Amino acid sequence: MKTKQPPAGPHAQDMTVDLLVIGSGTGMAAALSAHERGLTVLVAEKQQWVGGSMSLSGGAFWVPANPVLQEEGSDDTAERGLEYLDALAGDDAPRAQRLAFIEHGPATVEMLRRTTPLTFFWGKGYPDYHPEAPGGSAIGRGCESRPFDVASLGRDRARLLPNNVMAAPAVMPVTSGDYKWMNLMTRKPGKALPLIVRRLLLGVSGMLIGREYKATGQALGAGLYAGLLKAGIPVWTRTALVGLRTEDGRVTGAVLEQDGRRVTVAARRGVILAAGGFDHNMPLRSEHQTTRTEDWSWGAAGNTGDAIRLATELGAATDLMDEAWWFPAFRPADSTAAPAVLLAERSLPGSFMVGSTGERFVNECSDYMTVGQVWQHRDRAGEPLGRVWLVFDQTHRNRYLMAGSVYPRQKLPQAWFDAGIAFSADDPAALARAAGIAEDSFVATFRRYNEIAASGHDSEFGRGESAYDRYYGDPTVKPNPNLRPLHGTLYAVEVVLTDLGTCGGLRTDEHGQVQRPDGTTIEGLYAIGNTSANVFGRSYPGPGATIGQGLVYGHIAAQHAASHDHSSTGRTQQPEASS
Repeated sequence: MKTKQPPAGPHAQDMTVDLLVIGSGTGMAAALSAHERGLTVLVAEKQQWVGGSMSLSGGAFWVPANPVLQEEGSDDTAERGLEYLDALAGDDAPRAQRLAFIEHGPATVEMLRRTTPLTFFWGKGYPDYHPEAPGGSAIGRGCESRPFDVASLGRDRARLLPNNVMAAPAVMPVTSGDYKWMNLMTRKPGKALPLIVRRLLLGVSGMLIGREYKATGQALGAGLYAGLLKAGIPVWTRTALVGLRTEDGRVTGAVLEQDGRRVTVAARRGVILAAGGFDHNMPLRSEHQTTRTEDWSWGAAGNTGDAIRLATELGAATDLMDEAWWFPAFRPADSTAAPAVLLAERSLPGSFMVGSTGERFVNECSDYMTVGQVWQHRDRAGEPLGRVWLVFDQTHRNRYLMAGSVYPRQKLPQAWFDAGIAFSADDPAALARAAGIAEDSFVATFRRYNEIAASGHDSEFGRGESAYDRYYGDPTVKPNPNLRPLHGTLYAVEVVLTDLGTCGGLRTDEHGQVQRPDGTTIEGLYAIGNTSANVFGRSYPGPGATIGQGLVYGHIAAQHAASHDHSSTGRTQQPEASS
C-alpha cells in the first residue's frame, strides 16, 4: 500500500539559532529540554516525516528509579540501577556515561511530563532482560505512554512517520503489555479477551468523536512532536545534513540540504547529532559487521550514517561499530516485504531453534540482542549456523499468535511454503530432509529436546530459568512455561537476523560531547541515541533501553549546551533568519 505523502512543512533558509538538533526521534527530547532552558532551537529531519526510528518502535523507555516507577509503587533505586549497569556493561563503555544516565534519568522523565501532553505508566511485570544479574529487576523498570490521540496534532498529524509494518490489528491501540496477553488469547481468555474488547472499544469510540488513539512508538513520537508544536520549535523535514561548520576547532553550525537547495544554519551553542545509526548503509555494515547482503533493519529509512561520517571527517572517534540491536525474525516470503519479528514465538513451549547443522545453539528465550550476538559470534568464529529454523508442532500452532498476524489454529500462509521458507512433516527425519537440515543431528536434537522438555529443566541452555524467559512463556504449562515436548505434525520456518538499528557510533563523554581518539572533545558537537556508541556497551538492559538512553542523553546534552557560552543564556527570541 502506497503511503500518502505528508505536507511539506517549513521551508529551509539561512538562519541562526542557539541549538541545532539533527534528527526528530529522541532528538525531540533534546529540543524540548533546550527550549525549556530558554534556547532557540531548530530540528532538521532527513525524512519527509517526523518521529524517526522511535516512532517505529515499541515505544517503551527504560530509566531506573524514574518518577513514574516511584509513583506506581516500585522500590527501585538509583544505586540498584547503577549496580545492574555496572554488571552488564563492565569495561565495554565508560562508567561515567552510565553514572550520568542514572543521575539525569529521573529529571528527563519529569521534563517530558512538563513539556508534552503524554502520560506514562509502568509496565510492571515486564522484567529487565538480565534480571538475575546484580541489581536486575524481575518486575522491571520499563515505562511507556498510555494510548495517545494522534489526531490532536491537527494538520501536522500527517507529518508523523507512519508504522505500516508493525501496526496493531484493526482500530486498536496495543501497548507492549497488551501484546503479552493477546498472544495467549486461547490460553488465558479471561485475561486476554476483556483486554482486546477494551482496546477495541477505545479505538472505535475514539473514531466516532474524531480521535485516533495510538500506542507504543506512535504515541511517544506524536506526544513529543505535540510538545514541539506547542513550544513553537520548527521541524524542517526532507532536510539532510551535508556538512558541519567549524571555527577554531569548534562546531558552529551546519550546512543542510532541503529539496536540492542548500542553506547554512549557525548554532551558537552547538549541534546535537540525533540522526540514528548506519542501519541502511550496507557497505559500512559489511565493513564493520558480519557480511550482510539484505537490508533488513527496522531503523528509519533515513538512517544511513551521514552524521557519523561527517563527524569522523572532523576527527571524531567511533566505538562498537560491530554491534546492533539484533532481532531474529521470520524470513519474508516476498523479497519486497519486511521480515516478521520473533518475540514470544521463541519462548513459547513446543518450539526450539536450530541451524542447518541440526543443533540448538542458544537459549531461545533470551532477549533478542543476546540471540543475535550468539548468532554473530558463530559467524565470526568460522562456525556459521547456515539457515536457521524455528521448529514447532501443531499444538503450538493451535495455541499461539505467530508473526503478529497468523492467529491460533490458522494455517501458515501458503506463500511461506511456496517460497521455501516453511516446511511441514509428520516426523523429525522427514522435516529435516525437507528443510535441508542435517538429518541425523536434527533427529538426535529433537529427541534430546523432548527429554529435556519432559523433565522441565533445560540442562543445555537453561531455557526457562530466567524471569525474562518466563515472561513470554505459557503460564498454563507446568512446571516450566517455556518447555513442552513436540508431538504430531511438525513445522520449520526460516529465521533471519534483523535489527532495530545499529548501536555503534561516535564516542561521547558523560555530557554527550563527541570525542576524538585521544579523549579530547570536539567543542560544540554532541551525539545521542544510535548516532553515538551504546552507553550500555554491548548490553541491552531492558525494554526501552534504546529509547531511554536517547531521551536521557538528549536532556543531558541540551543542559550542557545551555550551560555554556553564557553570552546567549536565557534567549527567548525566535530563530534569526539571515538576510
